[in-house]
Parts: sequence; C-alpha cells; structure tokens
Amino acid sequence: MRINIRSKWEIEAIRRSCIIVKDVLNLLYELLQPGVKTKELDSKAEEYIMRSGGKPAFKGYKGFPATICVSINNELVHGIPDSRRVINEGDLVSIDVGVEMGGYYGDAAVTYAVGEVGDNIVKLMRAGQKSLMKAIENAKVGGCLYDISASIEEIAKSEGYSVAIEYTGHGIGTALHEPPSVPNYGVRGTGPKLKKGMVLAIEPMIIDGSNNLVVANDGWTVYTEDGSMCVHYEHTVAITEEGADILTDGIIWH
Repeated sequence: MRINIRSKWEIEAIRRSCIIVKDVLNLLYELLQPGVKTKELDSKAEEYIMRSGGKPAFKGYKGFPATICVSINNELVHGIPDSRRVINEGDLVSIDVGVEMGGYYGDAAVTYAVGEVGDNIVKLMRAGQKSLMKAIENAKVGGCLYDISASIEEIAKSEGYSVAIEYTGHGIGTALHEPPSVPNYGVRGTGPKLKKGMVLAIEPMIIDGSNNLVVANDGWTVYTEDGSMCVHYEHTVAITEEGADILTDGIIWH
C-alpha cells in the first residue's frame, strides 16, 4: 500500500478546498431548522461551492446524485438530499461535504441536533466529537495508523457505544479517497507508520446500539438495522512535525 506524502505546497492546496468545506458546513448550520428540506440544503451547498471556485466532490462520484450527504437520526452516512424530505424538530442530522478545487480535495462532516433533544443525544454527540479530537491527537509523526483507530474505539466503548466497521476514514489529496483506510477500531502500535506529509480524513461513526448496518433501496443511504441513533464527525488533517494540522478547522459544533 502506497500512502502519498504531500509537499507543503500540496497541503496548502488541500487546505484551500478544506476552507470551502468548512464554510459550506457553517452556512448549512445557519440554515438548519425545522421545516427545511434536505434538497434546499444541497442546492445552497452547491451554489456556494461553485461560487467559491470549487466543484462538488461527491456529485457524480460512483453515481452519487447530490452535492452533500444528509443523514437523519438512524441514518449513518450517504443520505441523499430530497425535495420531499423535511427536517423536523428533534432530528439528529449528519451533513458530509466534499470539495475539489485545483485538483485537490477536502472533506468533512458534522452532526447537528435540530432544536431540543434529550440528554442521551447530547451525550452521543459529545462522544463523537471527543473521539474525533482524540483521534487527531494520535495523528502524529512516528505513531502508527491504528493508534488513531484505537482511540476512536476506546472512547466509543467507554461511553457504551459501538463503532461502524464497514465504513472508514481515508487518505485524501488528489483523489477524494486514497490509501490508507482509517478504521474506527484497531490495535495500538499496529498499521503503517505515520509520516510528515500524510493527509487523512478521520471520521468517527459512533452508534448508540448495534453496529449492524443496512443499505437502503436507493443504493446509498446507510442506516442502523435496529434503529439506533448515530453520529458522524470528520476532519481532514495533515501530519506535521508539530502534530496534526486540522485543515478543516473552524467548523461550528454545538
């Protein structure tokens, strides 16, 4: 497995795409309220990306029909925006955004609660956020890839949650998905050595129940078989001598 090592110039090119990703997510956060249709969010995202000089990285990728993924409640990832799908008070909404600009890609995701939600949902969200930041702390020169993975699994399990097995983070750069896969589980001290210049999209997917997953009839939307709620958080990070540089930094969480 060959993992790309990016130059300082390339990392800055990836960062430019990541800044658009961050801006789109923050725009959608402001628009996210009961009554909004998921297709409206998709249209606003595409409009902003194009106006910023980028291209939607997801649209057309392996046939995916939209600019963003919007996954609600027990949908884990890859939800397709729809003009008939309305977001309601109390929904848990995961939004995933990818952008390509100048041949380089950025990717990030965040899960938002719409309106008032129970303490159990807040706890699940906090676990997702914590697992991502702990994973990023482990993305450092001299470490091993599965140190990142193990840190996600450790936090999830300590809170009583499970992690997605079939879906993973990934390398990113001149393609949306590059080697290596970055699982949400693993054994510390194993996997490829982490080196300066590696760029990874790290994305914990945490589930409040069984991690048995089902793909919907649309061929894309992934949801929990037992109806468990789930969260998805993602940052694109570059590994430097000083630690992980979060290229999608600045995304609003709550």
